[in-house]
Amino acid sequence: MKLSDNAIKITKNVSWAVAGKTVSLLGSLLVGILVARYLGPEQYGLMNYVISYVCIFQVFATFGLDSIEIREESRHPGERDAIIGTAFTIKIILAAITLAAVAVSVMITETDSFTRWMIMLYSISIVLNSLNVIRNHFTSLVWNEYVVKTEISRTVIGALIKIGLLFAEAGLGWFIAVYTFDFVLLAGGYCTSYRLKIASMKLWRFDIKWAKYLVAQSFPLMLTGAAVMIYQRIDQVMIGKMVDSASVGQFSVASKFVEVLIFIPTIMAQTVAPILIRTKEKDGDEYKKESQMFMNITIWGSFLLAAAMSLVSYYLVILTFGEKYLPAVAILQILSFKAVSVALSNTAGQLLIIEGLQKYAILRDGFGCVICVIFNFLLIPRFGAAGAAVVAILSNLSAGYIADLFIPQYRHLFRMQTKALLFGWKDILKIKTLLKS
Repeated sequence: MKLSDNAIKITKNVSWAVAGKTVSLLGSLLVGILVARYLGPEQYGLMNYVISYVCIFQVFATFGLDSIEIREESRHPGERDAIIGTAFTIKIILAAITLAAVAVSVMITETDSFTRWMIMLYSISIVLNSLNVIRNHFTSLVWNEYVVKTEISRTVIGALIKIGLLFAEAGLGWFIAVYTFDFVLLAGGYCTSYRLKIASMKLWRFDIKWAKYLVAQSFPLMLTGAAVMIYQRIDQVMIGKMVDSASVGQFSVASKFVEVLIFIPTIMAQTVAPILIRTKEKDGDEYKKESQMFMNITIWGSFLLAAAMSLVSYYLVILTFGEKYLPAVAILQILSFKAVSVALSNTAGQLLIIEGLQKYAILRDGFGCVICVIFNFLLIPRFGAAGAAVVAILSNLSAGYIADLFIPQYRHLFRMQTKALLFGWKDILKIKTLLKS
């Protein structure tokens, strides 16, 4: 293919992103299998409970700043030090506030002292995540290569340490400490890459004007991110509170496989988006045709993969995590179809961004969040982790499909999604046509 220099740069950037995500997912799955078999459902479930608990708070420390930082650095490269320095300062302040909030919440909600200490230990990751401002800078330069090399190194080193703990027959606390240390490795890698490829971090400076602008621009994204994080993570916290840690472990095992499955429609959306943007600029009618085909292929491709995983779920669980995690089979049979709901939501979400309609996204995600919490309260006491699996699918459908019916600006997407669900299977073999556009 004859590509422009810019197209080659973008292609290389996407390739690095895919490579990094692939290594991260596979590394997480393989190490997760070893750790889960060693710890057993109850301790593995407690570890995932701790991680999910902290992740819900993490979104408030991030504050939606990442996307805004990337955008503004792309627009104003000469203001690099002021933008990064200001974003970093804001994140550090928010991280301190969030840490205090975590400490207060665990004192109120957690009666077990070990669980309290483990949550506070893992909460250190909230502070370390402030250095994601460096990752955002490399992203704004379309230099994913340096970011991904850091992340792959973190994955490999972290995996080796965890395997070392297995041989040392270490306790659960050590594993949570090492999962926290992963963030130390990542932050250190980001700092080293920045110092070697960009400049000294001492040049960063705080600017009050940029601070006011970044906070004002980020706040709506924080609300959206909070809603998404709640309905993506609160299920494991609620299972831990309403059932037991072993059930969290079973649910986490099923989720590991589904994360790999969800990666496919996500990458599909990222790959096709530039093609659709180019088509929209040239021909509006052709854009409508290709966006519908994109949605059809992604949704039905995800359905076929989900059905296949559901059918072989018994062998996947038994041959990897072992018989102790046999209850995860039923959960995985249901949760596999979360990939379809994610594909339904992500394809529409990508079109919203292309069409500049993302400002109403908080309504979608807020609706999904409410549905998630209400139905988890209703189904988890009766059906346990299997009920949470049903709610995970329902939440994504509510946020990414049903909500579009009630938002006038998104109603055309609801019609497209409905058409894709009913007739999209006809386009499943036309992916080559889409990629040739």
